[in-house]
Amino acid sequence: MDFVFGFPKDVHKNTGILVFVDRFSKMVHLVAVTNSITAQGCARVFIDTIFRLHGLPRELVSDRDPRFTAEFWQSVFCSLGTRLTMSTSDHPESDGQTERDNRVLEEILRGYVHSFTSWSEFLTMAEFAINNSVHASTTHTPFFVNGLRHPRAPAFLECDSSLRGGGGIARTKPDLVLVHHPSTMVST
Repeated sequence: MDFVFGFPKDVHKNTGILVFVDRFSKMVHLVAVTNSITAQGCARVFIDTIFRLHGLPRELVSDRDPRFTAEFWQSVFCSLGTRLTMSTSDHPESDGQTERDNRVLEEILRGYVHSFTSWSEFLTMAEFAINNSVHASTTHTPFFVNGLRHPRAPAFLECDSSLRGGGGIARTKPDLVLVHHPSTMVST
């Protein structure tokens, strides 16, 4: 969990993005935020964006932003039974996955943020693109690792043209692969 700030103010007064990355599947969730977001606001975003879709993680790694180190977060996670692990100020690389995804996100949005005052409206498509890209460490997309399926997207549909008598029916090709979590692999 990390922030990326420094974007021009959009039509909703957002200037940053709260980035969540699942360390196993590499799935990313992006939420546009104002620079005045509080710890309580972050908690609300977390519950609305992460908890509702994935449940409560065993551990949450974040940088040492005051919004993440606040007493509010400690009490929220204590009451929910989750341990909050902070990266140290000397070793921010402990949250390296999120830092790498932040760089990818900034690259994706670079062409939009200075041209449009509605850059935050592109976050949904950026999130989809990141989650639908093969990740080197898993050799699969985060969508596939998380749900053992690829989402339907216009680029992956096969359409029979109604001009050829197919009636415009779209279908996808199934793809089954077993993904192993490192903790379940047995070494010989």
